[in-house]
Amino acid sequence: MVNKVNGLLGICAKAGKIAAGLDAVIEGINKNLITAVIVAEDTSENTTQKIEKICKEKNVKMFIYGNIFENSRAIGKVNKAVIGIKDKNLGLSLEKQICGGEVEWKKTKRI
Repeated sequence: MVNKVNGLLGICAKAGKIAAGLDAVIEGINKNLITAVIVAEDTSENTTQKIEKICKEKNVKMFIYGNIFENSRAIGKVNKAVIGIKDKNLGLSLEKQICGGEVEWKKTKRI
């Protein structure tokens, strides 16, 4: 499972469909560009709570997965604890791999 998720993160990065880092992800969420957020397990509690609150407000799916080193390496960056996915289908594929099995993507209201 880890290899598939990291592979999908790499595909997202090569396609230019990610926002990496807390500030970039928050900006993307506020502009309705982000469809899913991955937060590393070893992210600080303050950062996790901050991004969780924003995701709930904007109805964006959030997953706690992997560690900072592995997730950052998968996208070709260094020290990125929060990764936002900008593509709906890639977000769905990541959700399927992280959660296991089929999931139904809920439509979000776009402004």
